[in-house]
Amino acid sequence: MSALSLPVVKHRTVDISGIGVFYRETGPERADAPVVLLLHGFPSSSHQYRRLMDALGNDHHLIAPDLPGFGRTVVPDGFEYSFETLTDAVEGFVTALGLAGAGRRLAVYVFDYGGPVAFRLAERHPDWISALVVQNANAYTEGLSEIAQGLITERPGVPGAEDRVRQILTEEVTRSQYEGGTTDPSVVSPDGWTLDQHYLDLPGRDAAQIALALDYHTNVEHYPAWQRWLGEHRPPTLILWGDGDPFFTVEGARAYLRDLPDARLHVFATGHFALEESLPEIAPLVDEFLVSLNERASLN
Repeated sequence: MSALSLPVVKHRTVDISGIGVFYRETGPERADAPVVLLLHGFPSSSHQYRRLMDALGNDHHLIAPDLPGFGRTVVPDGFEYSFETLTDAVEGFVTALGLAGAGRRLAVYVFDYGGPVAFRLAERHPDWISALVVQNANAYTEGLSEIAQGLITERPGVPGAEDRVRQILTEEVTRSQYEGGTTDPSVVSPDGWTLDQHYLDLPGRDAAQIALALDYHTNVEHYPAWQRWLGEHRPPTLILWGDGDPFFTVEGARAYLRDLPDARLHVFATGHFALEESLPEIAPLVDEFLVSLNERASLN
């Protein structure tokens, strides 16, 4: 029997201005090892990357934090949830761990809510991000489905908005986000949506998620700035998209090519959480992309 070597995944917490940011980390931790920051989406946590970290962690340094309001990250009383404050936390996290700045840059894997956080970070620090893996993370209006457009109209002060957003925090909706659009729901582990719902049901989490949902429209307002950053900096980019995503359409994936004509685009017959069903196809593509980045860096 051949030896099986799985990476060691470490689970840690770091204090960022009173926020206890929980994160998973695996791979070479040399000071010069390229880092890939994995930013999760709604309603998940760093747990969504567990299998990808197992697949790639022997060769790549991967770090996946839980954003405030998600997973095991703990925030102080009175924390105000918005995409700006999520970005504040990630900015502090990156700085505290020395992942970027002072001449160091990092690659970022973005999914769903992780996209707006990464792009806001790029607005603040245009030279921090060396490369992108974009998986069902939208930055173009043509990528917004009718469902997404409806959610964007829900804003603070709109009558009934909070109640309508609260309806998407149920177990039925959480499960549908995992299984919807897939070709074979039986390969989607129930652990993902069950754990997500556990965290959604914690005290105070509904208020956090409602606040973020009502703030989502601000991301669309930032789209032009993010597109300018993409076009001006042209980071090497791998685009991965589940075409059964009920929120972000494939048109949004293709729109990236306007600003990133050299990006590699791969579309999969699956749903929003593409890694759940299509990891066997996606992991080799991410590995090849990261290897090419490392080879390019070694030549410079």
